[in-house]
Amino acid sequence: MSKCYFAHGGNELVIGGKLTFLPGASVEGGEGLFDLPPGGETVTLPFLADSTATTVAQLREDYNRLLSVLRDAGIIAPLQEVIPDDRDG
Repeated sequence: MSKCYFAHGGNELVIGGKLTFLPGASVEGGEGLFDLPPGGETVTLPFLADSTATTVAQLREDYNRLLSVLRDAGIIAPLQEVIPDDRDG
């Protein structure tokens, strides 16, 4: 059985193994797909220790600290608008 096949009437190519690009290969329609972050360098995030939270409140603090680090690094956008949370009903 092949690990690579076309699905959905040929509209999707499923790759179940390793995809290798040989020298001189090109990808059409993939503009920005392999771009590095602005400045052309990789982002190194500050060290965050593993959570040792034993309560939900402590876990929330650890989670919010992680979100803050990701925002500061530009990996996720800063808060721009509050989206209502409808989980409470």
